[in-house]
Amino acid sequence: MMTTREQYMPGPAAGARIQSKEGEKWTLVLVRDLHHSPEKIWKAITDPAQLREWAPYDADRNLGVAGETVKLSTFGAPSPQVVETKVKRAEPPKVLEFDWGGGNLRWELAPNGDGTRLTLWANIDRNWVSMGAAGWHICLDVLDHLLDGDAIGRIAGIETMKFDGWKRLTREYGEQFGTKVPSW
Repeated sequence: MMTTREQYMPGPAAGARIQSKEGEKWTLVLVRDLHHSPEKIWKAITDPAQLREWAPYDADRNLGVAGETVKLSTFGAPSPQVVETKVKRAEPPKVLEFDWGGGNLRWELAPNGDGTRLTLWANIDRNWVSMGAAGWHICLDVLDHLLDGDAIGRIAGIETMKFDGWKRLTREYGEQFGTKVPSW
C-alpha cells in the first residue's frame, strides 16, 4: 500500500545519539537500517536528482567524487543559502564526507544482512541538535520511502517546522539529549 504525504507520520525518536560535545559543536549520530543495497543507497546520497527527492539540500553535481567542489543549496530556506564544499572522502559505496551547514557530514554504509546500516555523523550547534535530529529523522524516513518506490516527497527546510511530527520529534530528542527545546 502506498503512503501519501498526508498519511506519513514519523515513528518515535530513536536511532540517534550524541557522540561528542566539544563546546557549542556537538556530534549527532543517526543510525538507520535500510533493506536496500549499499550501492542503491550510495546513489541516493550522491546523485543530485535523487537528493532533490529527500535531502535538506540540493547539489549542483554528484557528491560521489573525492576532491570535487560542489555547490550545496539549502532547500526551503527563507532566503537562498548556497555554499561551496569540497568532497573530503568518497569511497563508493562505503564512505562519503563533506561540510555543510557549518559542520561536517559523514555518511557510512555497511552491509547488514540483506540490507545496509546507514550511519550519519553531523556536527551541529548544541542549541539546534534536537531540531537537527528531528529533521534528519524525517529526511531519512523520506529516503526510505523513496528507495521502496513509495515516494512521499521531500519534507525539509521551513516546511519541516510546520509539520506536526517534527515538533514531537524535536521534543523527544531534546528529552533524550538533555537539551533545551524551543517553545512553540
